[in-house]
Amino acid sequence: MKPIAKHVKLANGLHLSYAEQGENWGTPIILLPGIADSWRIFEPLFAELPDSVHAYALSQRGHGDSDRPATGYRTRDFVEDLRLFMDALQIQKAIIIGASSGGFVARSFAATHPERTAGLVLLGSPAMLTGRPNPFADLKDPIDPGFVKSFAESVLSRSAPAEALANMLAENLKAPARVWEETGNGLFEETFPGELAKIQVPTLIVWGEQDPIITNEDQLALAEAIKGSKLIAHPGSGHMLYWEEPTLIAKDIVTFLNGISVPDQK
Repeated sequence: MKPIAKHVKLANGLHLSYAEQGENWGTPIILLPGIADSWRIFEPLFAELPDSVHAYALSQRGHGDSDRPATGYRTRDFVEDLRLFMDALQIQKAIIIGASSGGFVARSFAATHPERTAGLVLLGSPAMLTGRPNPFADLKDPIDPGFVKSFAESVLSRSAPAEALANMLAENLKAPARVWEETGNGLFEETFPGELAKIQVPTLIVWGEQDPIITNEDQLALAEAIKGSKLIAHPGSGHMLYWEEPTLIAKDIVTFLNGISVPDQK
């Protein structure tokens, strides 16, 4: 199977772009990208997932081909969109997977909506960003493609194929400056440990030791804050390990799923 690009209208009126792949009877997972990325950042990962995984990937508000409302770019807004997305598609319970800064949304959803969360996976997601300046605060439209390219390359651990990198940058440039700034403001205001002690579902934390943003101490603190979580550290991987090494990460996800029982969605 290949991912099918779709749109859905939420109860709050927003239209979100997403992709879906896998058998209807498969284990439901929902993938949340980081700032400026769309669901397309998960295309390499989709290609490595078996059909027994019913995968959804979102382009969150303001990103990709989703609607770009004037306001609503804090974690709580993305969390509510996720709840409404699940309602619209009649997904009763799913494994929530957050990549990079998308992990803030994933973990907040798991803490506040345990009845809708079967498991939590955080891929290259920091424990905290507080105290750091928002690097997107001074962006103006149209956004300089050179800035976006420099930002993307700063989080990669190796040279990316030219076409794949060009596709990523094209998606990044769909987000206007205000979305970069306001989403960034929300991320850098996130407290730690916050509500992480409320998370009771099985949790997997995956980190690349070559990550230029996230330290080992940061990930150990995150694992300590989420009781019972498992931390996997890949020695040769970097921040974008889910994009750069999809085969490796798909294996981690499938192994994790095999240990979780998700109720029938009907």
